[in-house]
Amino acid sequence: MKEYYVCPGDDLQGVLDRAEPGSLVHLAAGEYRQKLQIRTPRLTLRGAGSDQTVLIWDDYAKKLDEQGREYNTFRTWTVAVTADGVQMYDLAIVNDALHPESKGQEVALSIVADGFVMERCRLRSTQDTLFVGPLPEDLIARYEGFLPDVLRRGGPMAQRFSDCRIEGSVDFIFGCGEALFDACEIRSVYDVRDLGYAAAPAHALEQKKGFTFRRCRFTAEEGVSTGSIYLARPWRDYGLCVFEDCSFDPHIAPAGFDPWLDSGRDKTARFFETPAVPGRVAWVR
Repeated sequence: MKEYYVCPGDDLQGVLDRAEPGSLVHLAAGEYRQKLQIRTPRLTLRGAGSDQTVLIWDDYAKKLDEQGREYNTFRTWTVAVTADGVQMYDLAIVNDALHPESKGQEVALSIVADGFVMERCRLRSTQDTLFVGPLPEDLIARYEGFLPDVLRRGGPMAQRFSDCRIEGSVDFIFGCGEALFDACEIRSVYDVRDLGYAAAPAHALEQKKGFTFRRCRFTAEEGVSTGSIYLARPWRDYGLCVFEDCSFDPHIAPAGFDPWLDSGRDKTARFFETPAVPGRVAWVR
């Protein structure tokens, strides 16, 4: 295995592009203010700790590009992973644009890849912190010519997050990936709109796996109101979410789940929770 050592101020994107598949990239403590894309398969990024090594950028959906077009959610990432088999350990990825009520979505990490693994890491933004791809089929078609093909890639994709902390306010874990969150902290951050949703799954009906939250802790920072956050709402009709043996602080609304306005998705969403929690909506299984 080839190894690379990077410090803040170095051209990290250049290292990621030059690295051979299967290499290990060591990231020293410090802040790396760079917008990054990982295109090389089976790379491993290892930081000095989730409170010490920070990859950070500040794009947002309503920002205009050089052609006068809004960035749109799916170009706002701080880090985009578009190669299979990437692993990350002991680092943080942050989008610090803030003020989503006026700026729109602000993605920290976008994964359009299979076999992704993240352990002991921290993700922080506000609205749409973590995208676990692929996109829904309708958006793959809609964004042809707007998004690069690597961000519109389809097919089943699996991701695993262990002992991570994921922070956000609205729909901050979203997409169509088969994503397992094991023993993670899912932390709601303050948002002036005083209403939020942790997960927004968009899985197709033929997908038998979706988002699984296993032994996760749903917590909130100071200022998040009691009962103001829902565990999930379906971004598409058959969004699939499973909650197993999780714990919930008082910021979680007693009903637990939201149908996404008047979409009627309470009739199609596949939401499961064990053990059952009294007071939840009738359509959670």
